[in-house]
Amino acid sequence: MPYVILLLALFLAFPAAAERLLVSNEKDNTITVVDAATLAVTHTVPVGARPRGIALSKDGGSLYICTSDADHIEVLDLASMKVSRILPSGPDPELFVLSPDGTTLYIANENDNMVSVLDIASGRVTTEIAVGVEPEGLGVSPDGRILVNTSETTSMAHFIDTATHEVIANVLVDSRPRRAVFTPYGKQVWVSSEVGGTVSIVDAETHEVIHKIRFAVPGIPAEGIQPVGIALLPERNLAFVALGPANRVAVVDMKTFEVQKYLLVGQRVWNLAFSLDKSRLYTTNGVSNDMSVIDVAALKVIKSVPVGALPWGVVVAP
Repeated sequence: MPYVILLLALFLAFPAAAERLLVSNEKDNTITVVDAATLAVTHTVPVGARPRGIALSKDGGSLYICTSDADHIEVLDLASMKVSRILPSGPDPELFVLSPDGTTLYIANENDNMVSVLDIASGRVTTEIAVGVEPEGLGVSPDGRILVNTSETTSMAHFIDTATHEVIANVLVDSRPRRAVFTPYGKQVWVSSEVGGTVSIVDAETHEVIHKIRFAVPGIPAEGIQPVGIALLPERNLAFVALGPANRVAVVDMKTFEVQKYLLVGQRVWNLAFSLDKSRLYTTNGVSNDMSVIDVAALKVIKSVPVGALPWGVVVAP
């Protein structure tokens, strides 16, 4: 058999694995695994108490899980679907971010106003960084040099030098900031403020707020519009913002900062994740206990997928 034909036969015999969607369910203490091709639930994995923030390891083989009420980080092996390691954190870890090189987790601990720096290989917290009251959101610059943490009660975004672990700037934003997301080249940080109802665009060099995005959904009172999750798609100059109990995802032009559209999703939309090819956007809907599937090209919701109780975080794994 000619070499090219042999390769083709092997490819057809062993097709590439489909993407998997991983959802943390904070009420029933599970991770739901969904086959992205069929949108069928394939596994429901029990984990520690109140799983919220989740992140994929650098090699794609493990899922890091903030088990908030267990006060630690669990590592789910995605081959066996079993928890393989328990890692330390501070009290009540809600969210974390993985360093670009995959070696470090920066963990927001709501109950002690600290960001823990966890060396994954050794399983040790190497330092703690004092920040504002109720830290939650975390974003790291593409080059790994700057970490941004949001503190909900202080209403600030704290810029931290990852080499020295020193806070180098405190930026006042609107009430109860929840997420901090860097643009791909690290020039801006987008910060969602849940109670303030805005997204602040912060210049990453000057630490100045250069714009605030406000939202107005027909029929929804202002207090019901609560931005949390943010997903950026610079290839199309689009940003997607989860608006909580407004049950909408806002579609925003990244250049003009104008809202282009509101997409109706499930109840209390929390967090967002793109498929690996960016053709779909997945949302977790905490009150309706499901996940919405958005066709990015059409800007249309195409499916609702039941998951666990109070779904919170979502990531996509190969």
